[in-house]
Amino acid sequence: MHSVGLIDSFSEFKEFKNIDRVTMQRVLEDVFRSMLRKRYGTDENFDVIINDSNGDLEIWQNRTIVHDGEVENERSQISISDARNIEPDFEVGEDLTNEVKLEVFGRRAILSARQTLMSKVLELEKDELYKKYKDRVGEIIAGEVYQVWKKELMILDDEGNELLLPKVEMIPADHYKKGDSIRAVVLKVEMYNGSPRILLSRTSPMFLERLFEQEVPEILDGLITIKKIVREPGERAKVAVESYDDRIDPVGACVGMKGSRIHGIVRELRNENIDVINFTANLQLLIQRALSPAKISSIKINEEKKRAEVYLKPDQVSLAIGKGGHNIKLAGKLAGVEIDVYREDDEDEGDIDLEEFADEIDSWILDELKGIGCDTAKSVLALTVEDLVRRTELEEETVKEIRKILQSEFE
Repeated sequence: MHSVGLIDSFSEFKEFKNIDRVTMQRVLEDVFRSMLRKRYGTDENFDVIINDSNGDLEIWQNRTIVHDGEVENERSQISISDARNIEPDFEVGEDLTNEVKLEVFGRRAILSARQTLMSKVLELEKDELYKKYKDRVGEIIAGEVYQVWKKELMILDDEGNELLLPKVEMIPADHYKKGDSIRAVVLKVEMYNGSPRILLSRTSPMFLERLFEQEVPEILDGLITIKKIVREPGERAKVAVESYDDRIDPVGACVGMKGSRIHGIVRELRNENIDVINFTANLQLLIQRALSPAKISSIKINEEKKRAEVYLKPDQVSLAIGKGGHNIKLAGKLAGVEIDVYREDDEDEGDIDLEEFADEIDSWILDELKGIGCDTAKSVLALTVEDLVRRTELEEETVKEIRKILQSEFE
């Protein structure tokens, strides 16, 4: 029996992604049984058969043959006279099974059933997609850019599922056009207006962690553990690693011979500088390693306030702070403390803490100066106007005015 417009063929629904054959057959049977209940009030004495090979659908009604005049329920019983009109050899007490043509339901019921079927299949597809990607949060997905919008990209995976990569989750140097291949980590999966919304990220520390797992077999095997990752996407990242096997150098294994392992990761992250650090529970040593390549003279740690005062020779300060302040910021995040940088000569009695100028200089300007490691008046005056403009967000006029205020204190 063909489906008379309910579905053109079973293959029509095979196109739906993430739904297996058994589940699809169950959905089809549920829709047909719903039609039976609406017409006959029950579906108990009906068999719904779905031909797995060609998708044909059949409905068979099962009734018991009774004597004429003894039919109490027409849905489950048929008189001997009516039965013999179908087949003359029937006897009372036998079971009669006859096919129910879809036409008896009427065209309106068939169209309604088709809409119900489509709706159920679409709902099922959404649920399956949600479950599939919910289990893949933290995994790297490869896909193709299908659409480029102002605030996000639409990515299609291997099965044609739609994934979203928001611009805020892209590395600043990322530039993609339609048809480009892309890799990103599954950040989260959420339901939005009844549909699964799968968000990807290239800025998440998870993305960098998965890339290391792909490039460094020792991490995947559990011989090396990534303890913590901090990133300024596209600029710099610090990765603390530890080995449980004394024979394995975790930093060397992650970097590879002549940087062979880490080069691929750096290219994927648009030349993001990656510092791999040997993890230690000794906070002082961890800070020292995190601030590399700067050589630290001494460190004072206030564990209650979670602050660390780091003293360096003047020529090491800029190395500790790094371009744009990224090195010191990431070192602080990695160690879990706020790091204040001081020049060794900053302890001279003649110097003045910047906070002393709070009534003359706006607090946001003081914060800008502290962000590049300048906590005292002399540390600011030690830098040229050009250096201060380049390393902060301050205008040249503002920098000159600040220097004037600071210099007046030493005149």
